[in-house]
Amino acid sequence: MTEKTHPKAPTGAPADDLKFCETPDAAIARLTYLYDAAISAVEKRFEDYVAGRLKPGPFAAPTYPYLCAEVPAERSIQTGSLALGQITSTSLHGASITEPALFANYLKDQLQRICESFEAKLFVGRSKTPIPLTFALEQATATLSAQQREDLQHYFYMPNLIATNDVIVDGGMILERGGALPLSLFTAERTDYSLHRIQHYTATKPEHYQNFILFTNYQRYVDEFVERGRSLVEAGEIEALIEPGDRITRKGAAPSKPPLAKQPQMPAYHYVKGKHAGVTLVNIGVGPSNAKTITDHLAVLRPHVWLMIGHCGGLRRTQRLGDYVLAHAYLREDNVLDDALPPSIPLPTIAEVQLAMTAAVEQVGGIPKGQLKEQLRTGTVVTTGDRNWELDFEKIAVRLNQSRAIAIDMESATIAANGFRYRVPYGTLLCVSDRPLHGEIKLPGMADAFYQARVAQHLEIGLRAIELLRAEAEGGTLHSRKLRSFDEPFLR
Repeated sequence: MTEKTHPKAPTGAPADDLKFCETPDAAIARLTYLYDAAISAVEKRFEDYVAGRLKPGPFAAPTYPYLCAEVPAERSIQTGSLALGQITSTSLHGASITEPALFANYLKDQLQRICESFEAKLFVGRSKTPIPLTFALEQATATLSAQQREDLQHYFYMPNLIATNDVIVDGGMILERGGALPLSLFTAERTDYSLHRIQHYTATKPEHYQNFILFTNYQRYVDEFVERGRSLVEAGEIEALIEPGDRITRKGAAPSKPPLAKQPQMPAYHYVKGKHAGVTLVNIGVGPSNAKTITDHLAVLRPHVWLMIGHCGGLRRTQRLGDYVLAHAYLREDNVLDDALPPSIPLPTIAEVQLAMTAAVEQVGGIPKGQLKEQLRTGTVVTTGDRNWELDFEKIAVRLNQSRAIAIDMESATIAANGFRYRVPYGTLLCVSDRPLHGEIKLPGMADAFYQARVAQHLEIGLRAIELLRAEAEGGTLHSRKLRSFDEPFLR
């Protein structure tokens, strides 16, 4: 019987012990094996350190696993090679990988597509990137003495902040053609950094996050989401409701633990469904800084879509309190992303998202199509970094007028801009809660009346839009080519 021969491992990848994997499942299995072995090695070394059995000096550090895809020349899509005067040839695309079990569904879906569309051959080995102690064992240093913590640097690798960046995301490697091209937008270290930040900021574990994310900026949306979630659990429509502190409610059972006594900076709540097909709501609070922070980190989970549902100041006389605003364009006055994505770069609307949110307003509100424009207005939303912009109205009045803005808030453009950067479909549906240019300034009594009338319906519209977008994702029509760059990494 002739022994089956496997393709030769490619050269040029920053990895050792590359082995051919016949299927995506085989690749994921080897990634998981190598990752688990590396984490176990870090744990063993840390135990020896605590026991005083280690000597300082160079050592063979456990490393992240490495995944690469070899694509034949005839299937290559490297536009940049032609522009650089190079002949199209077999291309190699690679990335270090962390937490392969967490990303198993995502990796299987993406690797199947790569193999089918580009006839790629998959190889998995060990990268050259050591796994930092703080990413392998989050609580490792909690019980150490001050001297032991100080001496860790002589025995373990720590995060490499120079390499933990968004250079791939922001197109910084477009002209580099040496070695393997990026297979993913994120390296393992960049992903690990965000996985730990997610739990810090939201008090829920990354594995609880769903593929469809709603952002809001006020607590009452959270209260409505939680109350609705309990009903959905009992009706069997979702598997569980998870609140900050990993407080889990399942059908027929009391919550697994009491609510957190102190909420995190941006608490997250989850309607859990199989294969992460449910909905996550994050209360990001007020301001573009929080909006940037959380989307910087949630992007590594590769959600299908994120939507902003909050409220805004209406800027037109014809708007009424409670009317909806669907952002069609953004005036970015928040400035927090200007270095990464200059304001001169346009943020395109995502047609599938716009249509879903429009349909959701129509369906939930029971509004005849001919009357929809009476309660839903599309146009430019201004996002400012100054909550007291009204105090300097004379300075910004001309710019607001030139932009044809219809609403102003402090988060939406930031979320959209990071959605554009990270290739996550995005959208904004706001509700007018005050009209500062026309004498209706947000005061406590007015705000209470607005919330009572609109929060439940607004949240229901957001959830209905998610249902429509879930169908788009399942049909393969949600992810827009307009978000992809030149020589986009193969992993979405």
